Amino acid sequence: MKHSISARNVIMGSAGLAVLSALSGCQSSQEETQNAEAPNKFIIVEQQPNGKYVVIEEMPTTGPSRAIIHETDENGTVHERVMSEAEMKELADQEYKKMQEGKSELNSEPKSEGMGLGGTILAAAGGALLGNMIGNALMNNSNFRKNQDASNRSAYHRTQSGGSSSTNSQKKSFFGSKGSSSTSSSSSYGG
Repeated sequence: MKHSISARNVIMGSAGLAVLSALSGCQSSQEETQNAEAPNKFIIVEQQPNGKYVVIEEMPTTGPSRAIIHETDENGTVHERVMSEAEMKELADQEYKKMQEGKSELNSEPKSEGMGLGGTILAAAGGALLGNMIGNALMNNSNFRKNQDASNRSAYHRTQSGGSSSTNSQKKSFFGSKGSSSTSSSSSYGG
């Protein structure tokens, strides 16, 4: 049986390969960017009725790290204040020292949603504020990661952390199949 290859099939195959290469290239450049240096963060933190704080919005920024803090006073009035990068660094550094001494909420399992302001700032922007080495050390601490997830509601955090705490989750490929499964078929061209 003789198979013929049309120019249309060659073009379609080449276009498909180009698209797949571009998609995998985009993913690689995103991973390299994330691994290169922790970006500065812009976060919005909200005080909960229990007095704890959670991150409600988070995004990378090219400018200095900063936070907007929404706090509720005893009359129920919400006050908004801006925290500069220097204030955030000071708070994160204090919380990191408490963590090293074993006196931080970040050392134990989360008891409820949210943490103190220092813990929330450290969990949301520790790498950007204190450097990658400290950020990596924090990420190797399972209690820190659990507290980070419990205090961060932002969509950005969920996409960066994978959206779930399960280590057995698999990524789906472009075509919808699981990444670990593959199918193969053989065909030959020519005579």
